[in-house]
Amino acid sequence: MTRLPTLSATEVLSDRLLLRKAHGADREGLIELFTDPEVRAYLGGPRPRSDVEQYLDAVGTANATSKPGSYVIADSATDRLLGTLMLDRRSAERPGHVTEDGEELELSYVLRRSAWGAGLAFEAATVALRAAADELPDQPVLVVTQTANERSLKLAARLGFRHGSTFEEFGAEQTLATARLSSFKA
Repeated sequence: MTRLPTLSATEVLSDRLLLRKAHGADREGLIELFTDPEVRAYLGGPRPRSDVEQYLDAVGTANATSKPGSYVIADSATDRLLGTLMLDRRSAERPGHVTEDGEELELSYVLRRSAWGAGLAFEAATVALRAAADELPDQPVLVVTQTANERSLKLAARLGFRHGSTFEEFGAEQTLATARLSSFKA
């Protein structure tokens, strides 16, 4: 099966943020994202630091975001890692789709706790979705999050995503929300 395209840009800039590929200096920030219990509360819980270090050693920190549509969210002034964002295809084998064939664009993001509450996830998602809307044909975009993650659901609604359905995955109820990619054209 041919892989459907996602956002191909290697950098996307907003007022405060730079979405870019990872580099060596991002290692500690990436480790923090995977090991922080609060950040990982709705993502299966924290991973052991040794497992994350072993993974980064195996793939190389710079390759952690090598796939198209995968980015570090960095402060545009300091280049400090604030989080990660992915605009990828939701595998047809997983539950939660709005098209018969699956493989819809799916937006996901995670921020360090120190970056919470400043509108940075909204800004990062908006700039990524606008770039994708300029590059790709109109199509559905999904956000899937645990139903218990009220902050993520509020952000999805603020971005213009509308509730689509709920389903079980990873031992918890998930909420699928959807929007048309064309709704993000600037």
